[in-house]
Amino acid sequence: MPSEKILSQKQQYVADLAEKLKGSCAGVIVDYKGITVAEDTVLRRNLREAGVEYTVVKNTMLKLAIKEAGLEGLADVLEGTTAIAMSKEDPIAAAKVLGEFAEKNKQFTIKAGFMDGEIMDADKVVALGKLPSKDGLVSMLLSVLVAPVRGMAVALNAIAEQKENA
Repeated sequence: MPSEKILSQKQQYVADLAEKLKGSCAGVIVDYKGITVAEDTVLRRNLREAGVEYTVVKNTMLKLAIKEAGLEGLADVLEGTTAIAMSKEDPIAAAKVLGEFAEKNKQFTIKAGFMDGEIMDADKVVALGKLPSKDGLVSMLLSVLVAPVRGMAVALNAIAEQKENA
């Protein structure tokens, strides 16, 4: 039986992890088994640059935090080595970085994820990671909105040139 001090530390850890889960707009659970220290260092740097918090966790602690956060559907994948990546602002960031890393490192696998309280299986997380970034989506939208105006400007310019030549 653990001492009272250790028990209270573990309870605080679970409570903190549950708060992080609740405060995140998205998260991804992975099996990191088989990657080297150098690969892990690169992965952590890429996640940090994307604004994603990445933590290796014990399955029992994560199960308790998931239950407290209301994400019970994630408990089914908690076997083996487990790490979780959580993003507070960009819902695609964790899926994008981890998806790219998993493509290059076949032993690294995505187990599941969540976004805005919805549980996603590994396939949905990978598909989400293949979406363009927020900036990419905004630029696509702007180019679609500007295209009709650009077309009209070209047409008006052609009419003006025709009248000048006539």
